[in-house]
Amino acid sequence: MGQERAPYHINLLGVFTITLRIDLNCDMGEGFGAYRLGRDAELLDYVSSANIACGFHAGDPATMRSTVQLCMRKGVAIGAHPGLPDLQGFGRREMAITPAEAYELTLYQLGALQAFVHAEGGRLQHVKPHGAFYHMAANRHDLAAAIAAATRSVSAELTLFGPPGSELLRAGAAAGLRTASEAFADRTYRRDGALTPRDQPGALLASAADAAAQVVRLVREGKVLSLEGEDLSMRADTICIHGDGAHAVEFARDIRALLDSSGIAVRALGH
Repeated sequence: MGQERAPYHINLLGVFTITLRIDLNCDMGEGFGAYRLGRDAELLDYVSSANIACGFHAGDPATMRSTVQLCMRKGVAIGAHPGLPDLQGFGRREMAITPAEAYELTLYQLGALQAFVHAEGGRLQHVKPHGAFYHMAANRHDLAAAIAAATRSVSAELTLFGPPGSELLRAGAAAGLRTASEAFADRTYRRDGALTPRDQPGALLASAADAAAQVVRLVREGKVLSLEGEDLSMRADTICIHGDGAHAVEFARDIRALLDSSGIAVRALGH
């Protein structure tokens, strides 16, 4: 159950036209205590959805609250970004957890962020697991089902993000949730459709122009060029721009500019 990216409209002449649209999401609120990471206030000018860290891989109560307030001021949809309890490794290291633990970790973090959103008069839109939690659940049905169950326990109106064709999306749909297929603006893909691991050469796109071109092609053609030089078919309802990159704001600005000039609307899911 993904978002319709190309709704039909009738213009003044009574002719059907198609408006291409995409959700741009970005990981936010990933500072902790005295440490600040990313230029969130600037990034929010270019994206339509934010994934807010919930205190386990990054984030803390003050950061969560201020990020929620920023999103609401700038009209950006709010999502939870639950991760593994690994501040030192920024949630990018796999951990041996059970499905019960995956459920509890997810429920705990969603509840924390939802409280801040509710206190500010907002609405939680989506859930996107972070880092290793995301990749583990994408490939393991038991973990994916636990995350989907925790999400559904919080609200049946939430949308679960996951990679195309992943266990996360299947589990979300089976739980009766809306789901969104996610691609990445600044990452490369292997010929099997998996992201190139971060510790391998070429995993990250170094050029904002290349990232913007990859995004526009994903939206217009549903295709992405693999690291091996082969075209892959890939549907994307939402596209992620990583907020912790050294040039994240420049990437976001150039991606948004090319989308705008290409006639592609940037809107949050359901808007």
